[in-house]
Amino acid sequence: MPQTKIISQAPHLHRNTSVVRSMTCVLIALIPAFAVAVCNFGIGALIVTAVSVAACVLFEWLGCRFLLHKPSSISDLSAVVTGVLLAFNLPSNMPVYQIILGAAVAIGIGKLTFGGIGNNPFNPALVGRVFMLISFPGRMTSWPLAGQFTAYTDAVTGATPLYYIKGMIQGYGVNMNDLPRIDDMLLGSMPGCIGEVSAVALVLGLVILLATRTITWHIPVSVIGTVAVISTALYFINPDLFINPVYHLLSGGLLLGSIFMATDYTTSPMTHKGMVIYGIGIGCLTMVIRLFGSYPEGMSFAILIMNAFVPLIDKGVHSKRFSKI
Repeated sequence: MPQTKIISQAPHLHRNTSVVRSMTCVLIALIPAFAVAVCNFGIGALIVTAVSVAACVLFEWLGCRFLLHKPSSISDLSAVVTGVLLAFNLPSNMPVYQIILGAAVAIGIGKLTFGGIGNNPFNPALVGRVFMLISFPGRMTSWPLAGQFTAYTDAVTGATPLYYIKGMIQGYGVNMNDLPRIDDMLLGSMPGCIGEVSAVALVLGLVILLATRTITWHIPVSVIGTVAVISTALYFINPDLFINPVYHLLSGGLLLGSIFMATDYTTSPMTHKGMVIYGIGIGCLTMVIRLFGSYPEGMSFAILIMNAFVPLIDKGVHSKRFSKI
């Protein structure tokens, strides 16, 4: 009688770990960025994060219980991670009902529609974020200034560095002296989504993820390296039109996306070579959208587009076989 082999549900991790441990490590790595968000945006950052996490966990429980008719998966912490990442991609003055709608789309469409954790082809948090960007463009592109400890419509808003860059490229007569200083971009003292403003906090999160072997270096380095090469080349070709590459690297969702979202186990390639191809694709698409698209930021769209190519990458880039059997 032939033996039956049972393969457990993805993600498949080739080491002594679990989904709960991996998600816990991700949450720990997000703590520095969350601390900076609270310091810079106050109660607004707390409300956005709390509502997003609570809504994602609730919709995960409801979906598993009444739609998928299987035990709830909220104990694996993946819904919590999705909620935090969705919140990190939002400004601190988002209305509660819009956050709840974004969470419903992230969990309902981005995750449970495909069967739950391990089955979704697209990053759920980014599905929710792009839905909100298309549905509420005014609110999603209105960022309170750092130090505005207020919530919702009473905050004074400002433009992010990427908006200045877009205005410079398109000839809007933008005053580049209004760009934040490099140290402000490192520490988070600039307008933006609550989780993307501090490069130092995000890099510290990367160190934690690498130290705990939650991710490998291949995707973050490939994405960031590709953006660095393209932006540096364009800057040397025409410094009057293209901005210093440091602004591309430290502003927008580049670090947040490449470290915490592009590296999602389920939606990224399985092999290291595939990860590098995937990361280069994200970096190229990000720069194309930033420089020539309608949106000043292209990270979310780039990751979702490359998510769709992951099955093709996995098929074309084979891992080493352990035997010929």
